[in-house]
Amino acid sequence: MGKKLINFIATGFYISYIPNFFSQKKGKFRGCGFFGTLLAFMFWWVVPQKFLDFSIFSFIVILLSIIIADFSFDDEEKDNPLIVIDEIAGYFFSFILVEKNFKNAILLFIFFRIFDTLKPFPIKKLENIKHRGTSIVIDDLVAGLYASIIVFLIQKYIF
Repeated sequence: MGKKLINFIATGFYISYIPNFFSQKKGKFRGCGFFGTLLAFMFWWVVPQKFLDFSIFSFIVILLSIIIADFSFDDEEKDNPLIVIDEIAGYFFSFILVEKNFKNAILLFIFFRIFDTLKPFPIKKLENIKHRGTSIVIDDLVAGLYASIIVFLIQKYIF
């Protein structure tokens, strides 16, 4: 794949450039991750319902995300904020413990964004993994898992 195609996919089809263009902030908190998660939310319905199908889907999405994140942007930044394929993979992965429906898609969106932003233990520590692609994606997978656990518990004990 060419570098332009890799960056096109890594940026969520350039969706991360929208907040980046309007943001006055520098660094990670430009809103790119929010837009990447929003893109994934618009396609929550593609996540398979059956566990085996979900497992295969997740494996493929995660593997491709790691590879694309690793080869995107030839800059010194370990986790360039324009890369949002990790948010897409993490959000899709957040459906691991819950039924695939619109209500859960919304709840997972909210909790995924909270965990992806706050990075509670051990999420922040996972960003220090040496392999660039893995370190970019793994923190979002754990944020997705945390979101899934919270939504699962809400459904089990509140709703």
